[in-house]
Amino acid sequence: MTKKWFRIGLLGIFILSLALRFWGLERFNTLVFDEVYFAKFGNNYLTHTPFFNAHPPLSQYMIGIGIWIGSHIPFWHDTVNGLTGSLRSPWTYRWFNALTGSFIPLVVAAIAYQLSYRRSFALLAGLFTACDGLFLVESRYALSNIYIVIFGLLGHWFLLLALDNQNRRRSFWLVFAGIAFGASVGTKWNGLWFLSGAYLIWIVAWVIQGTHSFANAKLFFKSPSLEEAGGRRQEAGGRRQDSEAVASPQVSAEFRSQEVGISTYSPPFIPSPSSESPLQNLTQLNIFQMLFYLGIIPAFIYSIIWIPHLQLDKTYGFIAVHQQILKFHLHLGGNSSDVHPYCAAWYKWPLMTRPMAYYYQTAKSITEPLPVMGPPLPADAGQVIYDVHAMGNPFLWWFGVAAMLFLVGMLVSQAVMPWVKEKRFLVPATLSIDTWIGLYLVINYAANLAPWVEVTRCVFIYHYMCAVIFVFLAIAWFVDQCLRSYYQQLRALGVTITFIILAAFIFWMPIYLGLPLSPDGYKLRMWFNSWI
Repeated sequence: MTKKWFRIGLLGIFILSLALRFWGLERFNTLVFDEVYFAKFGNNYLTHTPFFNAHPPLSQYMIGIGIWIGSHIPFWHDTVNGLTGSLRSPWTYRWFNALTGSFIPLVVAAIAYQLSYRRSFALLAGLFTACDGLFLVESRYALSNIYIVIFGLLGHWFLLLALDNQNRRRSFWLVFAGIAFGASVGTKWNGLWFLSGAYLIWIVAWVIQGTHSFANAKLFFKSPSLEEAGGRRQEAGGRRQDSEAVASPQVSAEFRSQEVGISTYSPPFIPSPSSESPLQNLTQLNIFQMLFYLGIIPAFIYSIIWIPHLQLDKTYGFIAVHQQILKFHLHLGGNSSDVHPYCAAWYKWPLMTRPMAYYYQTAKSITEPLPVMGPPLPADAGQVIYDVHAMGNPFLWWFGVAAMLFLVGMLVSQAVMPWVKEKRFLVPATLSIDTWIGLYLVINYAANLAPWVEVTRCVFIYHYMCAVIFVFLAIAWFVDQCLRSYYQQLRALGVTITFIILAAFIFWMPIYLGLPLSPDGYKLRMWFNSWI
């Protein structure tokens, strides 16, 4: 794929994302789901109204900025309401989120490209992200979760760019990575998991290097075969150099790998043509750089984010407000339907067994105006259903989980097979690009999902957004591997998976955009009772 077509593909993905998020943005002239909090909070900053917020304030700043800019644009004010505390058009408190959410597929594509330098992988990652329903819904309303994700992803992209550079340019990108990670935490505390993923992959890189050095040092000092090989080298003298000169590169490389105890095993699933990856440079970052760029800078950014809010509401100081936030979350109750009908524990997220309705309203006909507030009509009276469902693309999520499990299996096999085949512990000097990608995706997925295992408060499917983004990257990697395969069956599999994901997105689009559906059309899309 040429650079020109790559850029055209990225532009097409962005236009698709933009169109889906901005179309009919003002259709529901009300506050949808948590807009009752975040849209009001954003407006409170403009009206200088003190309030308590159970989350850090950055996303509300962004929404407030969007309201202020939108109020000065002389368009899209056909519908207005006073639900935010001021007379506002729904477009004014939603458009900035829609614009921000449109960039998420591009950032995902940028991460995929930076991980592998494969344009096909990057385009697939961006396309699949653009075809997810939960991200589409969250981007179309004045909610906060897209800001956690985009800032966390930017932190990872900047980190990868830093690893791909040296000296001042590396420091430049590391500063931006620290700023982005701090902004993610400044949106919600669970943005911290993006930062923890960066630390974990850095630790793993050091462990791999240390284990390799230890294993090779042990082999060098203790292996009788190497001592014997060393004696033969001294006896052979120049004859060995002559033999290496005529030996094939593959045989020579294999001999050298056996000398130093490096495994020559490679997985059967399309090995990478290159072993270069920015992640290999992780060990070039020492602990002081990590603590400064990805410790002190994020903490500093997080702290200054609070200044405008604490100037507005002086009820609590910096420490006291965090104590109040923690107290609020600890008293939200257990994670069951008794607390909230859409409570969904972490293990229900990967298979999407409990999505949630953000907006549900019925009408007698398509031309009938919807009420600003109020319950839907009785079941027998409503002939048209408007449902905005916070639900991912089912097949994208399900295929993605399978791809993530495949990556786990690939990593385990690469660790176990050398032991099975050669009966000794062998550590590769360098890992392939695909091994690094597997480590990166699995570690960051776990870093964003595992902390929720111990959370006992009521949580919802949107808390999975930070983790599922790595699922999208995993299925994009798998499909890309299939499409680049020599085997026709694998190429057909890649095309089939892509087609199913795109078709599923189109099929469920009415409940992402809140399009009018008949009761039968609505039931057709609610495959399981737990989805309703």
